[in-house]
Amino acid sequence: MTNKLRYLLIIWIFVVSAVVYIDRTNITVAGLELSRDYGIDKVQLGWVFSAFLLGYASFQIPAGWVVGKLGPRLTLTLGLVWWGVFSVAVVLIPPGMGGALWVLVAVRFVLGMGEAVAYPSSNQFIAAWFPSYERGIANGWVFGGVGFGAAISQPLVAAIMLGYGWQAVFWFSAALGLVVAAVWYWFSRDTPGEHPRITAQERALIEKGLPEKIEGPMPPVPWRRIFTSRDVWAVTIAYVAFGYVAFIFLNWFFIYLADGRGINLKESALLATLPFISMTTCCLVGGWVSDWLCRHKGQYWGRSIYGSATLMLTAAFLVVGAQVQDATLAVLVLAGGAGMLYLGQATYWAVAADFGGPHTGVISGLVNMGGQIAGAITASATPWFATQFGWASAFYIAAGVAMVCAFAWFFVNPDRRLHAAAEQVTA
Repeated sequence: MTNKLRYLLIIWIFVVSAVVYIDRTNITVAGLELSRDYGIDKVQLGWVFSAFLLGYASFQIPAGWVVGKLGPRLTLTLGLVWWGVFSVAVVLIPPGMGGALWVLVAVRFVLGMGEAVAYPSSNQFIAAWFPSYERGIANGWVFGGVGFGAAISQPLVAAIMLGYGWQAVFWFSAALGLVVAAVWYWFSRDTPGEHPRITAQERALIEKGLPEKIEGPMPPVPWRRIFTSRDVWAVTIAYVAFGYVAFIFLNWFFIYLADGRGINLKESALLATLPFISMTTCCLVGGWVSDWLCRHKGQYWGRSIYGSATLMLTAAFLVVGAQVQDATLAVLVLAGGAGMLYLGQATYWAVAADFGGPHTGVISGLVNMGGQIAGAITASATPWFATQFGWASAFYIAAGVAMVCAFAWFFVNPDRRLHAAAEQVTA
């Protein structure tokens, strides 16, 4: 492992990513019990879900800027502490308190603000630590943690809740986050040159594979160039589809099984893990496939064509899964749809690092903002569609969004370097 320090670090970001999604999805499993205690219905619970995503989405670009100033090491550490504090804040709201619903909404919004730093930080880290031809698999590990965290959170949170009550879920999440924060701060560094344990061979390999060499202080953010870039907006639109579909699984799949399919809590907790196991596996495989295509067919095939194909496959699985009558078979097909979605997850973030250079955090924040706004919409729209037209309609609409946004990928050129273009303009 003398030349694999970067992979040890990315495995720990996998753990951080899992904690992010335990913090995020714990409320979906605890949601039924929590809503009974606070006297809120499904639509109001959707507001609570959406509040997190609105806070998360609205602070993506500021989060990217903060990462550029503080670096991923300190930013992720502070983020983990923030998440722990505001996870516990949910427990401290008295159920009989007047306006408790709106306090819940506010707490989840602020929690979302803090979690906004997670993936701009991780992608800024990848841009500094991984050569361009390894960024797909690196992001595969990062977002494999999403599926892993969401998968283990379903049975884990259900077990904690059944044994100790829903409040214990949030105390557990906070404690876990603080431990992970301490290890990350101790073990990580912002760049290979700052890490005392890196070998000269690994540092040379990384630096040789970086598409841009930035010497001296961080260059100013080329805001105008970023906000007028066809590539940035195209990948952001594509990520809208990703966010819309992903948050049906992350926020509503557990409740869909119980409410839409009539499956009990214990069985729901087990079946609800299948999409997330599929996400984890396919995310790791998909990152490798994307990098392989980049090496053998070029960046456009490995990022853009491949990313578009995964959205089209996702749409097909969602349509079929929504029509299946048998509950177990429906879960398997829909889990396949989640897997197809996550086959392409690494491509969004790898392409942001490909053309983002030193401004990867800001571009990642903008792209992620598109996905989270879509997630906020689906968090509230899904229960409305389910109530008005049945649960199948929610999956049909998600399939339509995925199919339409798949075409945005064709307008993304991963070989175009935003930082290099900005330098030419200002030279």
